[in-house]
Amino acid sequence: MISRYRWWGALVVLALAGCGADDGARGDEAPAPPAEGARARIVFLGTSLTAGLGLDPEQAYPAAIQRKIDSAGLSFEAVNAGVSGETSAGARRRIDWLLRQPVSVLVIETGANDGLRGLEPDSLRSNIQFIIDEARKLSPPPAIVLLGMRAPPNLGFGYARRFREVYAGLAEKNDLPLVPFLLEGVAGVGSLNQSDMIHPTAKGQERVADVVWKVLEPVLRRAA
Repeated sequence: MISRYRWWGALVVLALAGCGADDGARGDEAPAPPAEGARARIVFLGTSLTAGLGLDPEQAYPAAIQRKIDSAGLSFEAVNAGVSGETSAGARRRIDWLLRQPVSVLVIETGANDGLRGLEPDSLRSNIQFIIDEARKLSPPPAIVLLGMRAPPNLGFGYARRFREVYAGLAEKNDLPLVPFLLEGVAGVGSLNQSDMIHPTAKGQERVADVVWKVLEPVLRRAA
């Protein structure tokens, strides 16, 4: 097993390399209109952790969530809106585009790249709050689930604490279901991560899906 410090060190190296994607990239075309009779949409806003960098799309955790949805007999479609290398500022810039089509549930995963770059937690808080506020302008507004992330320990205990508290504070303020740490049970576990010790393997993504599903399933059953 790799230590947490070595794992986060690898994360920092990759962040400095740019993660291979433009921050906030989304393409130029508007989303295609949903087909008649389409299932309610769950949009997974996220980074490479959601996109499933290094894996086939069907191995990313939103696809694993879709399989759980189907097994549970629920009528939802999981939409993977992950973008590798994106900060919370990038997520903020594209949220309006993502909300152009009906959204029943919005799952927010952002902040990992903010932490890697040592960006100000107050900016992270502001960006996520903006995303929440924009989503709640919809009629009807979607249910929202917030996925928490942790900052690298090499940035200091104080920064790591402030970063972690962003998610708990936003969840309390906005009365949101919270997954405290998206990579719980996966971060630092060699057998569950790709060779970069950053991005989960297919098995690791299944574990991430299990962590998210514990919080998401009750939300979906209420929204069904």
